[in-house]
Amino acid sequence: MYQMDTRLPADATDFIDDAKLEAMVAGLREDPEAVRRVIAKSLRKEALTVEETATLLGAESPELVEEIFEAARTLKREVYGNRIVFFAPLYVGNFCTNDCKYCGFRRSLTSAVRHTLSDEELTREVEALEDLGHKRLILVYGESPKYDPDFIAHTTRLVYATKKGRGEIRRVNINAAPLDEAGFRTVKAAGIGTYQIFQETYHKRTYAQWHPAGTQKADYMWRLNAFDRAFRAGIDDMGLGVLFGLYDWRFEVLAMVTHARYLQAKFGVGPHTLSFPRIKPAEGLALNLEYQVTDAQYKRLVAILRLAVPYTGLIMTAREPAALRREVLAFGVSQIDAGTKLEIGGYNQKRSREGEQTLNREQFQVGDTRSLDAVIGEILEGGYIPSFCTSCYRLGRTGEHFMEYAIPGFIGKFCTPNAIMTLAEYLEDYASPETKAKGLAVIEREAARLDPKLREEVGRRLARIHAGERDLYF
Repeated sequence: MYQMDTRLPADATDFIDDAKLEAMVAGLREDPEAVRRVIAKSLRKEALTVEETATLLGAESPELVEEIFEAARTLKREVYGNRIVFFAPLYVGNFCTNDCKYCGFRRSLTSAVRHTLSDEELTREVEALEDLGHKRLILVYGESPKYDPDFIAHTTRLVYATKKGRGEIRRVNINAAPLDEAGFRTVKAAGIGTYQIFQETYHKRTYAQWHPAGTQKADYMWRLNAFDRAFRAGIDDMGLGVLFGLYDWRFEVLAMVTHARYLQAKFGVGPHTLSFPRIKPAEGLALNLEYQVTDAQYKRLVAILRLAVPYTGLIMTAREPAALRREVLAFGVSQIDAGTKLEIGGYNQKRSREGEQTLNREQFQVGDTRSLDAVIGEILEGGYIPSFCTSCYRLGRTGEHFMEYAIPGFIGKFCTPNAIMTLAEYLEDYASPETKAKGLAVIEREAARLDPKLREEVGRRLARIHAGERDLYF
């Protein structure tokens, strides 16, 4: 039986200096010239220091904030093009030994309906997602001994093996409890993509308030050093996350940048993604949130993160309402989910009304309940290229190799043609007639912008996709 080794190694590092970051927040002042110098550095695709990030946080005047927004838009276009990558979360089980005060899965919540998907149920969920056109999933697990590394590895392999019609899942990411090195090696062997762990809040006093003693999650340092263990186990693709609203958003931005720089300095690889969801209503919660993040603050933090870590993917989830997601996409977001269901087994169930939620079966309330096809249609209208691409991961362009491409911005040479081809697959196999018409127009437009030789090759591959071939990529 798997027994996790929760002893911290001798070189465990507390790289979050609360007092230093709090002092930086307290000392924030607007300095227009300094802000513009920092923006210029970011536009050279150079990662910002924590101090430079604080300079951007000090900007408050509408004119200067707009300059930050415009720089974020520019950097997004130059590093990622105008593509938006789609994924879906799939909740495998919601048993949990933790008692986080903001979570609908907390162990003290007796009204929560607990369930773990059987192999048969998981297969049906994956088939339902494939029927919608999804190619990338993030599997989500409660933090429980039930969901040990062997279980995570087993469910990952089952997802990869489940194929229906032309549907298949090509990328399985994981959101689960921090593991020891042996556990990370086990899940790596199953072929996982990104391993995502949310610190929730980097502020130690606040962390202790929200995560009661006597639970695994109460151990701040075990969680903080999880990615060190993952690197030692051979995983070089990971995602950081903060639940904004637990503490001052400016502190959390500085802490996330601190974490990213720490990983880059120690292992030569920064985080693959950053996530920045805001706390949302959940079953049985009546929270008085002193640090709730406004829409205006949310837009600023996304734009500043884009400038601070130019090479890192930014994930905006369906927690946020559709109107805000539409606006924030331009500030540097590179990945979103759509058609999201948080209920265990929810993708294979039919509710009486589209978007209906049952909070005693879900972790939190979703803000954007539209279907995948509806969101893709809107994305196309906005001039973006919806993408289901997974080529970098399957060709080894991860970790240090990904940084070699992403930091200078060269990744766009692969991303645009691959986005075009995965969009073509979606349009052929799953799109509504209205979405297909919009998508074909976008493909024609984007293909026309490619280098002539590349455009010619993409044209040949599009013809092969139209003839029935799938999974063609650079």
